[in-house]
Amino acid sequence: MPTDLQARIDEARRMLAASPSDGGLLEALFAALDALDEPGTPEEAVARSNHGEALRRQGKPAEALAHHRRALAWLPGFGGVHFNLGLTLQALGRLDEAADAYGAAARLMPSFAAAPCNQGVLLRALGRLDAAEAALRDALARDGTLMPAWLNLGAVLQAAGRSELAAAGFRNALALRPDLAEAHANLGIALKEAGRIAESVPGLERALALGLPDVGGVLAQLVQQQRHLCRWDGLAERSARLVAMVRDGATQQAHPWILLGEGAGPALERACAERYSAWRTRAVPAPGFRHGRGARDRLRVGYLSSDFQEHATAALLAELIERHDRRRVEVIGYSYGPDDGGPMRRRLVAAFDRFVDLSAVPHAEAAARIHDDGVDILVDLKGHTQGARIEIPAQRPAPVQAQWLGYPGTMGAPWFDYVIGDPVVTPFDRQADFSERIVQLPSCYQPNDRRRLIGATPTRAACGLPERGFVFCCFNAPYKITPVLFDLWCRLLTAVPESVLWLLDGAPEVAGNLRREAVRRGVAAERLVVAPRRPPADHLARYRLADLFLDTTPVGAHTTASDALWAGLPVLTVPGDGFASRVGASLLRAVGLPELAVPDLDAYEAAALRLARRPDELAGLKARLSSGRDRAPLFATDRMARALERAYETMWAIHAAGEAPRSFTVPED
Repeated sequence: MPTDLQARIDEARRMLAASPSDGGLLEALFAALDALDEPGTPEEAVARSNHGEALRRQGKPAEALAHHRRALAWLPGFGGVHFNLGLTLQALGRLDEAADAYGAAARLMPSFAAAPCNQGVLLRALGRLDAAEAALRDALARDGTLMPAWLNLGAVLQAAGRSELAAAGFRNALALRPDLAEAHANLGIALKEAGRIAESVPGLERALALGLPDVGGVLAQLVQQQRHLCRWDGLAERSARLVAMVRDGATQQAHPWILLGEGAGPALERACAERYSAWRTRAVPAPGFRHGRGARDRLRVGYLSSDFQEHATAALLAELIERHDRRRVEVIGYSYGPDDGGPMRRRLVAAFDRFVDLSAVPHAEAAARIHDDGVDILVDLKGHTQGARIEIPAQRPAPVQAQWLGYPGTMGAPWFDYVIGDPVVTPFDRQADFSERIVQLPSCYQPNDRRRLIGATPTRAACGLPERGFVFCCFNAPYKITPVLFDLWCRLLTAVPESVLWLLDGAPEVAGNLRREAVRRGVAAERLVVAPRRPPADHLARYRLADLFLDTTPVGAHTTASDALWAGLPVLTVPGDGFASRVGASLLRAVGLPELAVPDLDAYEAAALRLARRPDELAGLKARLSSGRDRAPLFATDRMARALERAYETMWAIHAAGEAPRSFTVPED
């Protein structure tokens, strides 16, 4: 050993004995030991790791990392060094490595609950839910009073769809910390996802009162649950606050799907989606897949969703998957939703060339599976809807990625190249409203299933309808009903004697709330008739008892409007500025009744009143619908499949030519 270095080491050690926290002396000692490539003592290894932790807290994680690595080389069996390393790797965004470091610390320090707790937090962020749950339960076995472990265990269970257990976890966190706004918010959302909507509201209100760094997410959820319950008192004020927060850039966590219900306009809807997508994927590593393609004659298309079971999306999609031309495309279903064991699930599994269950697979592994399968075009069917795992397409596992069908708006995400629409829902003069390039199918963006059965028509009495009188119908979900629209509907009921408004059942209090609102507007409560939930064929049969379907706005009927038209019931709609409000107009154009898409609510009210008073005109509309249904583009599934295949081929040709994605129209066959 060079005597000058040894002298420096000896001197630093003597001085540190008197001033053990002197950063300059520590740096001198570490530099001398590094120059000699010799380990320090165990005490010096701990001091080095602690020094690294001080640097991390000063915002210097890269410098800290070097010290932790060296300390670990000197003292590999000390858990505290592994824990400090985990903190630094986490600060650097290297979550996989950080989780491993916390795991090592947990093994070396059996009584230290913070290590498996931190590991569980990161495993949850990585989508490794089973491993995250195990780590967090380990932490709680070590210390049952560790509030962050309960909070994060609840979040893991919630992400896994185990909402009731998640709620119990959040309640345990609140027992330890009653003023924790995050736990109140999460409890409210877990109860909502468990179907206990009314019970969700107090937690959301408490969280909003306590305050969060970004209250936009909680405020949006509270607004949406009030809509679901048709609790309109105070809703306008909360809605205005939500829109203002999005307009002012004051929130990243406001959910884009909820903002669609405000009718705030496509520009704000895009801004909201962009911020939410960025926030939601903040822990997702930058895309690192390299895309090649072996020689093959047909495109390999992957459809990604959690809704491959009894769900509205599946009801639209099933026959199209069956009708894809296997000479042109190979189709793979990638499912991360539950298997309900029902007939729709079995039908879809059989319809795809391959069906891959990703429900228990972490985000990164799911993306790797899609990439390794050689998917050319990945089509996301969820968008920003409940249960979506946008972390999977965010890793760009396929060279071309599109979003379609599930979400009526822009994703605001750079990893989607295309949005698949049509001339009505995605006109080219609205390209600025979308981060994706617009692909216009020739007739309508929405497929349909001609195999869906319509049951025997029930009697009016069996459905709670009066034996006579005009039946206005809206089987949209109650959250789509706005006070302004309900005012209009009540005016129609007043103007059309003996008429009734037929609505779909919602949460337990919805019918009572709407009947009270009707009475306030001078309409007898019994003129609102509520239809309970029924199996699909029986539900479709009920449409035949109605006279006119009244669409909602700003979020209109989608699958529900197709159901009505398939069953022979005309739909009256008002297309607005955004995708979500223009679906009804698209469907009516594709079924040959474009005149039922009227320009504004005044025209909507006048048209509804006219049709209620002119039975011959309404009968003519129903006759046109009935006689033209089987020839209408809306229900031409083969035609839709060929158009979609041409869209995929054009997307791929653009990519293969090395060009940037561009908007285009798919020509008629």
